[in-house]
Amino acid sequence: MADDVFAEALKRLDAAAEHSQAHPETVARLRRPKHMVEVSIPVRMDDGSLELLTGYRCLYDDTRGPGKGGIRFHPNVSASEIKALAFWMTFKCAVVGLPYGGGKGGVIVDPKKLSGLELERLSRGYIRAVGRSIGPDTDVPAPDVYTNARIMAWMMDEYSLMVGQRTPAVITGKPISLGGSLGRDDATARGAYYITKELETIREWKPESTTVAVQGFGNAGQHYARLCAGDDYKVVAISDSRGAVYNSDGLDIRTQLQVKQSTGRLDASGGKEITNEELLELDVDILAPAALENVITSENAARISAGVVMELANGPTTSEADRVLSENDILVVPDILANAGGVTVSYFEWVQNRTGDYWKLEAVHERLGEIMRREFHAANRFRRKHQIPMRTAVYALALDRLGEAHEAMGTSSTFSKR
Repeated sequence: MADDVFAEALKRLDAAAEHSQAHPETVARLRRPKHMVEVSIPVRMDDGSLELLTGYRCLYDDTRGPGKGGIRFHPNVSASEIKALAFWMTFKCAVVGLPYGGGKGGVIVDPKKLSGLELERLSRGYIRAVGRSIGPDTDVPAPDVYTNARIMAWMMDEYSLMVGQRTPAVITGKPISLGGSLGRDDATARGAYYITKELETIREWKPESTTVAVQGFGNAGQHYARLCAGDDYKVVAISDSRGAVYNSDGLDIRTQLQVKQSTGRLDASGGKEITNEELLELDVDILAPAALENVITSENAARISAGVVMELANGPTTSEADRVLSENDILVVPDILANAGGVTVSYFEWVQNRTGDYWKLEAVHERLGEIMRREFHAANRFRRKHQIPMRTAVYALALDRLGEAHEAMGTSSTFSKR
């Protein structure tokens, strides 16, 4: 992400405020994070040397509940990026009605260059550094870019050692055996899939003739392609960082998953090799950007031909591109709604950790589906009522909910002299 990503995020707030009932004080408060820490993490390397790594944790807003948001390990992590991601999490939790605020964390590091022991030392060191800023009732982290269930287990264990008692609810995305929730592995994609099924009804799609292109074949992209293909949607293109594979008759997603898992590559024999850029411009019913930020820009937006853009990635569309897509009557289901299945099932995990009552997979799917369908239709009604793009509607709806919480304790009109 560019260094001005936080300024870019605030443009969403300004657009939403024009259609929201929120008081100007709420808007002003949401222009700044509540709490942001930068920490130095000393990591002893396997060769005996010491590396001092920089980490961040941002609690953007906790008016509706504890902060919630992932921890990423990536060489391009920056303070601006972390603030923007925490801002997005604040709105994401509000738009799906979760009793959470927004948070995010990260470390500037290339985890691919670390050994297993170095990665564990970093993970535990990060928690020691930010431990006073997180907690089950304060700010609840989760996995993000280049972090996973095992890293969450190390972090939960380190926090538990710090406070002197086992505290599974401090972090989500853990292994099932250590308090994780069933259904967390495909929750992000499954949430988007439930929205897809609602669009199927609205747009009268027939799955067997409905085409899907998925840019990015990581966790979210793989599961979304699998769920769509399993329901007879025609997944015609998928991609990873090396390139894309296209077949107008539909790809064999089961084979692609097997080949990707065993070789780390896509099965090019299943279709024609194209570029990621060409995939984005395919004439399909659904385009699902599921990898990087800012892949749909002012440069290529006019060439996007999909009827629906389902944003599985965070921030794949720039604000300039948004205007073009809207003018071309392309429905964008924005990231803070489309990929909110992940944080929703993280909430389920947190609830289960706190109550000790662990749910069956069917219950997780049922509750996730109920929330995603309900909030998609709420956003779509708001969009149609105000005749605005879906992204603006989603942000405005979330802003209304945040405003209700902020303003419940009074605004300037409450305290002004009469």
